[in-house]
Amino acid sequence: MATTMAVGGQAVIEGVMMRSPNSMAVAVRRPSDKKIIVKEFQWVSLSEKHPFLKKPILRGMTILVESMMNGISALSFSAELASLEEQKADPTKQADNKSEALTKGAIVASIVVAFGMGIFMFVVLPHLLTELFGRFFLNSLAVDTFSFHFIDGLIKMSIFIGYVMAISLMKDIKRVFQYHGAEHKSIFAFEKQLPLVIENARIQSRFHPRCGTSFILTVILASILIFSAVFPLLPRPDLSPVLTSLLFALIKIPLMLPIVGLSYEFIKLMGSDSCPAWLKTLSKPGLFMQNLTTREPDDEQIEVGLASLKACLWREENLSKDPKKKRESLIEFESISSPVFEQRLAEQA
Repeated sequence: MATTMAVGGQAVIEGVMMRSPNSMAVAVRRPSDKKIIVKEFQWVSLSEKHPFLKKPILRGMTILVESMMNGISALSFSAELASLEEQKADPTKQADNKSEALTKGAIVASIVVAFGMGIFMFVVLPHLLTELFGRFFLNSLAVDTFSFHFIDGLIKMSIFIGYVMAISLMKDIKRVFQYHGAEHKSIFAFEKQLPLVIENARIQSRFHPRCGTSFILTVILASILIFSAVFPLLPRPDLSPVLTSLLFALIKIPLMLPIVGLSYEFIKLMGSDSCPAWLKTLSKPGLFMQNLTTREPDDEQIEVGLASLKACLWREENLSKDPKKKRESLIEFESISSPVFEQRLAEQA
């Protein structure tokens, strides 16, 4: 398997989701018996159906949407297993905790809500707070100045860091952050063409240049530069200060699309072998930020990350071109070193 193939992932509840160009797998450790449950399947990207989406900038926006869809689906699967475990531990909860995987409609609705909350928290709210800050502490702070967007960026950063620090106090989230580290270590082992075993993944870094944490930081920094360049070119409308502020906040929303696209291209470059060492220094702030969202995983968590990755790669090597043939499997096993692992994948493919 060539390491030029792009592989990414996401931590979920007691597990890891991995995604490659044509496959996706979610591996979850079941606490009751320590077995690993893997759901894997073949999938087709929107960019395969619509090739124009592979173009620079557009591909970043496409991958963001697909990542959100796959991420919510993976979280739904892991939450469903967690709910079943709770029901086993306390049968009295069974009647009130019937969990079903999210439908496609529910996933789309979740994405719309997530986008809406993200736009409000990281675009509209920081803009309005910067406007208020300028009025009360600086007499005035014009939206067409670098200072306005620099303060706006600092507020976005504060909201992001505050949110991450707050949720990191939760026990379950700490474990999710450990699985996040396991995801990165597993991907590093694959990219270095090492055998996908715990010993090889354990020694890898938990900080990866293509991490979503680095992506968010890049989006914030890119927004400062792009907004600072664009807003001085816009005519100021003859409106009240409040309406003018709201109008400029709304203008930022469509501008986030190219910012996301450009940020993806930057992250992709930082993670490539062809990127010069001097240029990779620009990725250092993003790697530092991953101290907030990753923790060192234990061997059991690393094994789950490797299980998800190996299932994903197995499907890549066994793609089906027959639409009538089953292209999804759900298996459970005790160890990735067991021959039962790939045997059961083959039996259900």
